[in-house]
Amino acid sequence: MNILVVAAEVAPFAKVGGLADMAGALPRAWTKDGHSVAIVLPKYGHIDVDTYGITKVADGIAVPFGHWTEYATIWTCPMPGAPDVPVYFIESTEYYDRPGIYGYHEGFEDNDRRFLFLSCAAFELCRAIKFVPDIIHAHDYHTAPCMPLLKVRFRHEPLFQHCRGVFTIHNMAYQGLYDPARAMEFCGFPVEDFYHGSWYEQDGVFNCLKAGIMFADKVTTVSPTYAQEIRWTPEGMGLQGALQARSGDLIGVLNGIDPDEWSPRTDLHIPVHYDRTTIDRKDISKLALLRQFNVPESDLTADLPLVGMVTRLTDQKGIPLVLEVLEEFIEAGHCRFVMLGSGERRYESFFVGLAQRFPSRVLVGTGYNTPLSHLIQAASDYYLMPSRFEPCGLTQMFALAYGTVPIVRVTGGLADTVTQYDPITFLGTGFRFVGYNADALRTAMYDALRLYKRTPHWDAIRSNAMNQDNSITTCARRYVEIFGWACEK
Repeated sequence: MNILVVAAEVAPFAKVGGLADMAGALPRAWTKDGHSVAIVLPKYGHIDVDTYGITKVADGIAVPFGHWTEYATIWTCPMPGAPDVPVYFIESTEYYDRPGIYGYHEGFEDNDRRFLFLSCAAFELCRAIKFVPDIIHAHDYHTAPCMPLLKVRFRHEPLFQHCRGVFTIHNMAYQGLYDPARAMEFCGFPVEDFYHGSWYEQDGVFNCLKAGIMFADKVTTVSPTYAQEIRWTPEGMGLQGALQARSGDLIGVLNGIDPDEWSPRTDLHIPVHYDRTTIDRKDISKLALLRQFNVPESDLTADLPLVGMVTRLTDQKGIPLVLEVLEEFIEAGHCRFVMLGSGERRYESFFVGLAQRFPSRVLVGTGYNTPLSHLIQAASDYYLMPSRFEPCGLTQMFALAYGTVPIVRVTGGLADTVTQYDPITFLGTGFRFVGYNADALRTAMYDALRLYKRTPHWDAIRSNAMNQDNSITTCARRYVEIFGWACEK
């Protein structure tokens, strides 16, 4: 099967969240199973061509865009660690040669043009490299317009006449709300096709996410629980009607992690490798992390529980709850806390301030740091994820793989991946709470910390966690099954 993956971010080249991880990991898994995959993303200004060996393929590729033609340059390189997976970069200095991917907080003012151009250019790239896709797999609102483009503009072209579209929703909160006149013109859609109740329209504007949902042959999202939540609860973010209309084609596929990258047995970013039988070596990583944050030798000890977070600092991730309860645990000496993340300035300021007040107990890193994120997973005893909503989440899967006990709120993919530990049966992989409030989080944290290094529970829960299979291989094969259904349709 020939699969074209189109995404705004793909790890390791450009990453903000879990979308990048999945857009990078799935093609590697598909290729191992014998499928032919090509990945398309923008050539952002921060991508270092020398680091990845990126070379130019073609100059001046014509991209019809509105009533005119624009031009793009195509670059390529193999996916690091997967030489059979080609990655293609769309270069447009006007759209992508600037710092960042989306624009801080509010986004760049021309994001409509930037991402609609990406969707249009993906089809022209197929012509240029002579790739005949059986499936176009688009991710989130940025490339959702690939779905109507396939059905409206390209359905009669020989290169795409047998192609089907599968659209994956990673987060309903981001929908791509554009001026309808501009969006319809850029995509080359008849302006009269935009009207109240049309497949493009929601609340009077062009809604990319809705268009992707309505035009795709199959719609997936990143966990079974989230697939239900977005249809029946406010997590549908106003698009519950569209999702209900496509309910027969809406499928929740739990994300997976790449064991070649996320395994304590082989991880190149941690000081010592370990598995279930040598899990006590985690303390070596803990001490290494403390030293990296310049904790004084007099305060170095592996006996104090370490709670970790690697996260975006937004309301979605439950940061307001953390602000309410964390300080009391730190002040009472119940645990240390390490956090790597960035986001809203008020949250960044809080954690930096807390680290200044408790320099040996609160350790804070900001920005995107792959080696540190791996070390935090290996060094932490507990992983905190109190999300208000969480379509799937990958970091709790990383934690399970590293024997780091998750403390999570029961929502979305967290509900699908973390089971409550039962001290009577010794079953379960973590600690869960239901209500989105500080008291519920506080209780879950107390329950979790009480079991720290307490036998036989501490060994049981960590062994259960590391035994859980969240491999990307299972996820990838489920997608291939769905691709087959789309082709039958």
